Amino acid sequence: MAISFQERVLENKDWATVLFVVCFALLALAKTVFEGRFAEFSRLIFSDKYIKIYKDSSNLMSWFTILLFIVQVISIAFFIQFLLSYFSNGQISKTDWVLYLRLLTLTGVFILSKFLVEKIISVSFNIEEFIEQFNLQKVSYRTYLGLLLLPVNIFLFYNNNVSAAAIYSIISIILIINVLTYLNSLKIYQNLIISKLFYFILYLCALEIAPYYFMYYWFTKKA
Repeated sequence: MAISFQERVLENKDWATVLFVVCFALLALAKTVFEGRFAEFSRLIFSDKYIKIYKDSSNLMSWFTILLFIVQVISIAFFIQFLLSYFSNGQISKTDWVLYLRLLTLTGVFILSKFLVEKIISVSFNIEEFIEQFNLQKVSYRTYLGLLLLPVNIFLFYNNNVSAAAIYSIISIILIINVLTYLNSLKIYQNLIISKLFYFILYLCALEIAPYYFMYYWFTKKA
């Protein structure tokens, strides 16, 4: 009787479980400490009341924003790693915690660097007030999207039989939400945009199109 041995590969998912628990703990902390603000933020998809109440630029650096920013970065990094794993046909593992740390660092540095460059450019072109208001709305909606991705990430990470239709549907929904929120921001600040149209076009090309194009190119080459 011939006996064949097959290597059993055990994937360590404990690190991901810890991070998911940390995310929910941060959300619970934000809800407890900033109860009213969290309630308004949770209704952001249905109402823009949160944007109107917390439109002051100082809110970008509040502890509420920082807590949700951490959750957002963790969530986005998970989603990027899953996409890299899926489109690399198994060459990249979604359970590779070393890769995840790199993606987490890269995502955080990318977002913060982009924010810093936008700040410098807005001061240089004397459009600081406009960019701060525009960014505050974008940051709010993208943070909200990052939170919505959290349960999606949990499903994708622990499910090994996700259909291609489900993945492309998720990607499509994310892109549609991003486009709609961006168009909504343009509509709200259309008067300011028209008055500073030349600077806005420079801002759009340099900081809203080019960075994401290079990120896409870098990730696809890596995959």
